Amino acid sequence: MKTITIALIFLLVISAAAGLGTGSTKALGSPAAPVTIDLFSDFQCPHCKELHDEILSSLIADFVDTGKVYLVRHYFLLPRPYSRISATYVCAAEKIGKYNLVSDVLFQRQISWVQTGKVDETVSSVLSPADMQKVRALVKDPSITVEIDKDTALGTSEGVNQTPTMMIVHKGRRTPISGVISYSLLKMYLDKVLAQ
Repeated sequence: MKTITIALIFLLVISAAAGLGTGSTKALGSPAAPVTIDLFSDFQCPHCKELHDEILSSLIADFVDTGKVYLVRHYFLLPRPYSRISATYVCAAEKIGKYNLVSDVLFQRQISWVQTGKVDETVSSVLSPADMQKVRALVKDPSITVEIDKDTALGTSEGVNQTPTMMIVHKGRRTPISGVISYSLLKMYLDKVLAQ
């Protein structure tokens, strides 16, 4: 019984470290997966919203949750009025384990906050007052800006010049897919890559 308990605790720790099932970090799945997808996006980008709304959940269910893909979401700022502030709130939310909750609401209500600039109000609609207080404090932390700029610089170094861009990495080969493609085409491509 003691061995089973230790094994369960070990699995929980490994799952938490990999971001499995928690939705708390921008990385999902196992780092040991045969394919890594670095997804560069901007919360103000309508094409990123489309990818989020129409493709991401299927990609996670079919490939990330099954151990085939390690998905790492990156901030990639476009020259738009609310790109930085929206990324800043999501990055701050990640620090308290609320990445998916905040990124989801920003994509779901993108049309509204892009017109009004009310990023703070949109985020506060899904967080408790205590969590919102933590996020507002973290938004002012310079390390948040550094992390966002680091992601954007990484994308630039990879040749990213639009969002969304998926950098698909398999056996050391990096293949960019820019813009939104249908999930059926993405699935077909990933299945082909995984069969190699």
